[in-house]
Amino acid sequence: MAKLNPNLISLILFALVVIVSAEVIFEEKFDDGWESRWVKSDWKKDDNTAGEWKHTAGNWSGDANDKGIQTSEDYRFYAISAEFPEFSNKDKTLVFQFSVKHEQKLDCGGGYMKLLSDDVDQKKFGGDTPYSNGEWKPKKIKNPNYKGKWKAPMIDNPEFKDDPELYVFPKLKYVGVELWQVKSGSLFDNVLVSDDPEYAKKLAEETWGKHKDAEKAAFDEAEKKKEEEESKDAPAESDAEGEAEDDDNEGDDSDNESKSEETKESEETDAAHDEL
Repeated sequence: MAKLNPNLISLILFALVVIVSAEVIFEEKFDDGWESRWVKSDWKKDDNTAGEWKHTAGNWSGDANDKGIQTSEDYRFYAISAEFPEFSNKDKTLVFQFSVKHEQKLDCGGGYMKLLSDDVDQKKFGGDTPYSNGEWKPKKIKNPNYKGKWKAPMIDNPEFKDDPELYVFPKLKYVGVELWQVKSGSLFDNVLVSDDPEYAKKLAEETWGKHKDAEKAAFDEAEKKKEEEESKDAPAESDAEGEAEDDDNEGDDSDNESKSEETKESEETDAAHDEL
């Protein structure tokens, strides 16, 4: 009976451990039933500035059945979130991935998503809700001997302690979209929270990568039709201007005829006076 190489056995076991440890925490493609997984916030509803989400594949798409959620009203605030099992990225890789397509000319507004930790009231989720993937700021300590703006001296700090877990978000629990848009049209899809970069790459190729060329072709075709319609309208405007000019000329001819009649009458009157 053939014996397996111990090194090969170790390699196989290691591969199995890696596969088992890889985890998909949250994945959303906004297919049927997505509304049961997401909570629309009441944020900004009281002042009638809360925008509505539209479930759609967008104006141009690679697959009409591949839908996401899109902002649908201009000058509105948007807030929506989904919960997943509490997760810590300690000693793990954290992958937070999503796709967003701006079908409008985004001149003022957001196109981002947030990871939230601890307990969040999803019906009140909004711009002031704390979130975790943000700008890091060093901790501050009180200085009783403050004498003006402090400049860091180039000396050792005896109180400094390295924090090897500075990267850790211990209680990640929600993913959310919270933004303001002047012009609506941003479409979010293919949300992923995981600790497996390879799975994230695979998902990206199966979704965004699969449809991006077809979406680009659909966009180019829509732009081409738009340009053709605009070019058709341009000659019609020129003809209208030409007709207006003709009308003006006709008016000038009428004025000339009227002036000629007046001149003739004036000459006849002058001749009668001469005879008298």
